[in-house]
Amino acid sequence: MSILDVLENINAVLWGPPSLILLFGTGLFLTFALKGLQFRRLGHAFKLGFGKEDEHDSAAEGDISHFKTLMTTLSATIGIGNIAGVATAVTLGGPGAIFWMWIVGLLGMATKYAEALLAVKYRVKNDRGEYSSGPMYYIEKGLGKKFKFLAIAFALFGAIAALGIGNSVQSNTIADVALTNFSIPNWVTGLLLIILVSSIIFGGIQRISTVASFFVPIMAILYMGGAILILVLNYDLILPSFEMIFYYAFNPVAAIGGFVGIVVAEAIRNGVARGIFSNEAGLGTAALIAGSARGDHPVKQALVAMTGTFIVTIIVCTMTGLVLLITGFWDQTGGLISGVPHDAALEGGALTSAAFGSVLGVVGEYIVSLSVIFFGFSTIVGWYVYGEKCFEYLIGTKGINSYRIIYVLACGIGTVASLNTVWAFADMANALMMIPNLIALLLLWKVVVAETDDYFTNFYKKGKV
Repeated sequence: MSILDVLENINAVLWGPPSLILLFGTGLFLTFALKGLQFRRLGHAFKLGFGKEDEHDSAAEGDISHFKTLMTTLSATIGIGNIAGVATAVTLGGPGAIFWMWIVGLLGMATKYAEALLAVKYRVKNDRGEYSSGPMYYIEKGLGKKFKFLAIAFALFGAIAALGIGNSVQSNTIADVALTNFSIPNWVTGLLLIILVSSIIFGGIQRISTVASFFVPIMAILYMGGAILILVLNYDLILPSFEMIFYYAFNPVAAIGGFVGIVVAEAIRNGVARGIFSNEAGLGTAALIAGSARGDHPVKQALVAMTGTFIVTIIVCTMTGLVLLITGFWDQTGGLISGVPHDAALEGGALTSAAFGSVLGVVGEYIVSLSVIFFGFSTIVGWYVYGEKCFEYLIGTKGINSYRIIYVLACGIGTVASLNTVWAFADMANALMMIPNLIALLLLWKVVVAETDDYFTNFYKKGKV
């Protein structure tokens, strides 16, 4: 049995029903404990994230603003999964998978809220004068020394996962797109990535957050602009697409021609699984950057953090799903737009690219190709922050430059490597990050509720925001 076979068997257990139930259940429990805060306070959350930084926050402790913190998180979260992951979910789970992505996203907002709140509350200042945060700190400080083994486990697998799914997997995808669409050799792409990534990550959190604040809006304009144009050109098909989503969330998709059909269980499983990967709620990654935010109360950054999940799942993933449904590429048998040729071999990002191209021509294909490059690059930069915080917890700040060198080399190697094993190992590392984090959230839920009540009683109602 190969290493890949072993890892896939482990992942079948780690990402099986018990883990998905734990993740889904944690979001549901926190939603009830917080009385649906993600729905009641969403407007206030967007105001904090995208509004002008007030005098209370600008004078508070922290390294970067709420906006830059959100952009850094989004740079790592909005990625190839929003293009390829949604396509996979819809082709394997049918239109109903989008509905279950919404559910896991809405519940995940409560999970990410709790992660960010605890990150700020239990953050520490390192010997470089920067703030460090994450599940390892709220596990150790919030639950006590007897739980430190969980903190170490999270940090270890977080540092490893950053090298894989946050780095090598992304650089490999970028190299494939650059070679296929622009005839750029993989080694050239690797060299360019090494130079660009090095110039950014060696500049520390300030430079990383600045680059993220520049890249994320460009990504949004490029990809979302193309998707919106397709929806506008086919506005009469938007409502039928939503009807398909709601209908097939609870009804099987019938077999047609060569299409084998999809049962409701597959819609739920694929929607939940891809929803988790698209927004990362529950993995604890948002907590690794949330503690860097300037703010006079932990709840402020928690509210800002949960908007990231809304943006990624409810907006970006929905746009991708609607394009696939409207163009008919989700089942490759012809959909709401008739007469569009389909290639049954297409999957993932290539399928999304073909869907865009079926309406916008070669321009649509280039939009998706460039988006993959931008998304992948920003994910590499954003995930570096995650990996550094985990590595710092294990080794200390003195070893950071060594980790930076390893991270840059992994980026270059990823462009020329076969990454099936890396994908499998990264999936395992993600699950092993998620489990200790969810345990901590469930054990510290009373702290989350108490801080929330304090904010809305002593800050929000008294105008201290």
